[in-house]
Amino acid sequence: MKCKILHESARRMRIHIYKPYMTCEQADILEHFLRRQAGVTQAKVDERTGNATILMTDTSKPELIGALARFDFASEEAVVPDHSSRTLTRHYEDRMFFHIMQRILMRVVVPVPVRTVLTVIRSVPYLGKALRSLARGRLEVSVLDAASISVSMLRGEFDTAGSIMFLLGIGDIMEEWTHRKSVEDLAAAMALNAEKVWIRTGDGTEVLLGIDQVHAGDTMIIRTGNLIPLDGVVLEGDGMVNQASITGEPLPVHKTGGSMIYAGTVVDEGELAVTVREEAGSGRYDRIIRMIEESEKLKSQTEDKASHLADRLVPWTFGATALTWLFTRNAARAASILMVDFCCALKLSMPIAVLSAMREAGTHHIAVKGGKFMENCAQAVTIVFDKTGTITAASPSVRDVVPFGGNDPDEMLRLAACLEEHYPHSMANAVVSEAIRRGLDHEEKHSRVEYVVAHGIASSIDGKKLCIGSYHFVFEDERCVIPEGEQAAFDALPDEYSHLYLAINGVLCAVILIEDPLKAEAVSVIRQLHQEGIERVVMLTGDSDRTARAVAARVGVDDYRSEVLPEDKALFIREEHAAGRMVIMVGDGVNDSPALSEADCGVAINSGAAIAREIADITISEDDLHALVTLRALSTALMDRIHRNYRTILSFNSFLILLGIFGILPSTSTALLHNISTIGISLHSMTDLLSDSGKHK
Repeated sequence: MKCKILHESARRMRIHIYKPYMTCEQADILEHFLRRQAGVTQAKVDERTGNATILMTDTSKPELIGALARFDFASEEAVVPDHSSRTLTRHYEDRMFFHIMQRILMRVVVPVPVRTVLTVIRSVPYLGKALRSLARGRLEVSVLDAASISVSMLRGEFDTAGSIMFLLGIGDIMEEWTHRKSVEDLAAAMALNAEKVWIRTGDGTEVLLGIDQVHAGDTMIIRTGNLIPLDGVVLEGDGMVNQASITGEPLPVHKTGGSMIYAGTVVDEGELAVTVREEAGSGRYDRIIRMIEESEKLKSQTEDKASHLADRLVPWTFGATALTWLFTRNAARAASILMVDFCCALKLSMPIAVLSAMREAGTHHIAVKGGKFMENCAQAVTIVFDKTGTITAASPSVRDVVPFGGNDPDEMLRLAACLEEHYPHSMANAVVSEAIRRGLDHEEKHSRVEYVVAHGIASSIDGKKLCIGSYHFVFEDERCVIPEGEQAAFDALPDEYSHLYLAINGVLCAVILIEDPLKAEAVSVIRQLHQEGIERVVMLTGDSDRTARAVAARVGVDDYRSEVLPEDKALFIREEHAAGRMVIMVGDGVNDSPALSEADCGVAINSGAAIAREIADITISEDDLHALVTLRALSTALMDRIHRNYRTILSFNSFLILLGIFGILPSTSTALLHNISTIGISLHSMTDLLSDSGKHK
């Protein structure tokens, strides 16, 4: 690629690409290429000017220049995401530009008689919308807008009517732009995140393949807690599928042979063999977009309140206008009130504030599924943490394998990995990772795998029954026993580790010791959550009381519960609700799903089980729990902004109405100030809530 360095310093370089016209797609290709280069910390490409600004380390410049010389647009197309916000932004920038230019040309070039005719023609859609509202028996903001335009034209103030329509048009573009951008950012965060899936081969064995290696006609095996990555038809099996993300149905749907299943849904219970109908990239993103736009989750109670308040104030505005005319017989004063209302600012600024906050959350790797969840987060006083994978490290490790009954430790670990790899959870991942580290090939030999939520896994190999899981599952549910003469060794197992029990044919054959260290930031995050107004921090875990008590003391939670089942976690949240407390639940596993659903604000770790991510209202990165502090601060700042907007809108517009009533300002001035204030409040609502330091603006 031919380019020229326009400016450079030690860590910054600006280049110009010699290309007559750069499309949005080509700009995305180049920008993603630059960001992937070693040493590049940030890159931004402007498709209009053909310039690129690159921030980098001191030593990466020679390699970067060489990479640019070898760059070719055609060879890099495959690495660009399917959906980019650049095209969307360009579309609305162009719409805003042409809307403003049209207004300037109307005022400067078009003669007054022609301008008057065009103003009348442009008013027709506004009048039509108002008439449709009245035909439904509803006195809405559209009626007030039409009345303002009509009164201006009847009084011969066609320029004022044009100004009102111009400002309303800007408001519509801004609202649509912000809404679409926020929805697309949110959809990208919610988009399918499954990279691999189990595929049944011709000889009946199962292999783990990347999504891009799966073709139409292949047979996927989807088990409890797994996300369905591709559309397909159930070949065999029986299961309950949660498809709320696609259809909005609140309850799982029974699926059996011949049933259609959809990408992005989750198997709540059971096991399904599914024939793939469509390969990756077959419209999942677009379905998410439609789901978000149609979902009531996008609207918080505060937004809903603002919308209803705006409509309720319309009759009062008309009433004030009529009373002013009756008492003063001054049409100009009455018209000045009609030009000012509370409705536009309330209906425009509140949704923009919420959607902008959701967009800002995305920049902190926080995916929020709806505005009401940020509102709930701001009002919550209790936060509940699952322990494993949430407070403790997302990737615990195997400390040791203690064999029983004379079994070989490596063979026992191999068998455990063979079972655990089917159910992605932090402890299961630890077992699989340790088997890989030791070079143990856990070939698929078992028959159907049965997963019991919060307990363990059962299967069979060569006619022998295997079970792996908690003490309760292995010894109480499955009635397994300790080999004779080895009770002392069992009692001597160290308390500081979590224990995973493996039994064959009802006899304990190994205990896998899992080291589950605290996340480095856990203590400081809990302290900061208290500072952000959280009154109770509670830890719930299925681990033994000895392990839970030790972790609770180290991390500084206010309370903890040990040896809890999934239904116990949900019950605890219901108890908090009964006490009048709103609750945030943070978890990552299949067993956290009931509690995530029960909570006012369910937060899932993005590396956790698919069903947890699906059910949760908010998803955060596994890398840093400080995202919870950021989420709380963002939510609180959002509510502060909304309340501040309320006060500003009500006070300023009331002031304008008083100025109009007393004849201090003419109707044109009150209309202009009202619309300027509406746009100003809306623009401010689009700004970031948090500074780089994390403090409120």
